[in-house]
Amino acid sequence: MSKMDLAVAPLLPSIHAQSARADETRSVDPQVIEAIKSNDVMGFTASVNLGGQAQSVARIGLELEAVAGACASTAWVLWNHLSTFHLFAGLMGPTNAEFLSKIVGMGEWVCFPAGANTGVHGDLEGDQYYLSGKAAFGSGARYAEWVGVSFVVEEDRTKPRFSLLRIAQDSISVDADWNAMSLRASATDTVIYDGAGIPLERVVDFPFMYRVPFRHPDRPMIHQRYREDWVALSDMWLGAMAVGVTQAALDDVTRDIRDRIAIMGVKIAERPTVHVNLGQANAMIQAARDNVDSALRTTDERMAKGVTPTEGDYLQQLSASMMALQLCDDAMKLLLRVMGGNGLRQGASFERRYRDLQAMPLHINAHRDRVSEQSGRHLLGLETENPF
Repeated sequence: MSKMDLAVAPLLPSIHAQSARADETRSVDPQVIEAIKSNDVMGFTASVNLGGQAQSVARIGLELEAVAGACASTAWVLWNHLSTFHLFAGLMGPTNAEFLSKIVGMGEWVCFPAGANTGVHGDLEGDQYYLSGKAAFGSGARYAEWVGVSFVVEEDRTKPRFSLLRIAQDSISVDADWNAMSLRASATDTVIYDGAGIPLERVVDFPFMYRVPFRHPDRPMIHQRYREDWVALSDMWLGAMAVGVTQAALDDVTRDIRDRIAIMGVKIAERPTVHVNLGQANAMIQAARDNVDSALRTTDERMAKGVTPTEGDYLQQLSASMMALQLCDDAMKLLLRVMGGNGLRQGASFERRYRDLQAMPLHINAHRDRVSEQSGRHLLGLETENPF
């Protein structure tokens, strides 16, 4: 598919134009956020019976790759919305289909802070739970209308619950505390709950290793697509975004060094070592793209047939993403070698892309150590006990 045929194609120039400013101010341009909310891409992971586009996962990967090439932070928050909506639809099930369809119909943004140091407690009073605590790593929280929350109650702390709350209320606040070197405008902030109420009817169980019950034929689902694990899908899309960022960095480098003169008047573009590093980086990026695209297309084929994924399928999806991320990380290091000290100049597009990529292989869902361990356990016939 041509980049011009993507749903996000009309938005790419404005997304790119604000990328440096977004990095500097640690905030995506509000007009860009509103433009995305008005775009069909917002409903790409929502099934047709929820009023969504139900796009193929391979198509979603292409959309996110393109956005990441324009601005990694913007891609990151869109990725979180698309990925977590898939999870929310699986968790909340058919009894909440009407509620979810309203979110889709309004083009509203969702996020899910649930990272390290998260601790949210619920107290049941009448027909409502009232929440207190905080939830970290809420990428896109500043731009979102809805927040997914996992919480526990004192009576049974081993059985987490889940629901969705509208962020715009006095009892919910967003602490803009994402002061990191990478993805500075991703609003990966902490959401704080101070007595926020949820109607009991909108609360569901949040099962440990939820991907396992999602595969069970007796579990009612809004659509078969939601039996695919959201972590696996988000990992593959993360791999596609890494490709987008690294490809854009390669384009930056080849453009910037073409006429650059090094010490003693030698043109950098004529150095054999530059040719070798660029050639290797290009091969790595293409291999990463092929790896992710193959995994996404295999997933689409399974979904089209209505086949429920196995644990082996899940681990293959994670492994494809893990290797794509590693290849992109290695390619970016080669590109920095070509750029030399100029690659570290603050404010340049290459330096920003280099920083942004550093966060991607570190995401807990796609972390190389976690994915490798689970894959190794599976190969030995051991339980893959990690809930992610």
